[in-house]
Amino acid sequence: MGSKTTPKCVLTIAGSDSGAGAGIQADLKAIAAQGVYGLSAITAITAQNTVGVEKVQILPADMVEAQIDAVLKDFPVAVVKTGMLGNAEIIQAVAARLKQHNIRKIVLDPVMVAKSGDLLLEGGAQETLQEKLLPLALLVTPNIPEAEILCGRFVKNTADLKKVARALRAMGPSFVLLKGGHLMGNREVTDILFDGEKYYYYRASRIATENTHGTGCTYASAIAAHLALGKTVPQAVKAAREYLQAILPYGLNLGHGHGPMDHFSACLKEKR
Repeated sequence: MGSKTTPKCVLTIAGSDSGAGAGIQADLKAIAAQGVYGLSAITAITAQNTVGVEKVQILPADMVEAQIDAVLKDFPVAVVKTGMLGNAEIIQAVAARLKQHNIRKIVLDPVMVAKSGDLLLEGGAQETLQEKLLPLALLVTPNIPEAEILCGRFVKNTADLKKVARALRAMGPSFVLLKGGHLMGNREVTDILFDGEKYYYYRASRIATENTHGTGCTYASAIAAHLALGKTVPQAVKAAREYLQAILPYGLNLGHGHGPMDHFSACLKEKR
């Protein structure tokens, strides 16, 4: 006869991807692959596939609030990860609810644009994100285009990454993780973590693959899962980066654009 276990829990607040390569679907798969229980609050429904986003329906803020409240009053959530929030009203609602529930470990993935280039954050919401949610975050995980939007400056090299990390840290989060994947021309990808005093460097070989849909969602969710397991932020980033590096070569041959990753390939490989 089996026995009950109590897993660590992570709540992801993000949009739904009908192609299941990014968004809530990628978050839940990445969290589960780390041995953590994933919970969700959906902010928007997107009709999308590997080629692009065809339609977006942002949910009412009170429905997002209701999902957050339902989860947090019943589950022992250790960490909250946010992704696509859609508009200023939802950002304000999420910030208020997380403060009310005294959530201290927030991983903020500032999703603004889809891999296809489609906008996922309404105009004017960026300022609300910076004012209301960034100061609450334990960690913010922008890619280079997102960091450029948030800071209003271009990133051309690793030295620029450090300057932007410092500028983002001044906006309130405890840690800033800048992902260097968009700096093309290097055989190596360098991500930089900054805690206000020290820079941590995470270097990995660049993997040639078209299956990059959902990499940001997956990375941030894996970090959140490892934080829930008790790791420090630098340790969680290292574990999540190693996980991402392990699954990137095992993309799924699906769709006609940027295909999805196989989130459980690393787990299955270990069992073989």
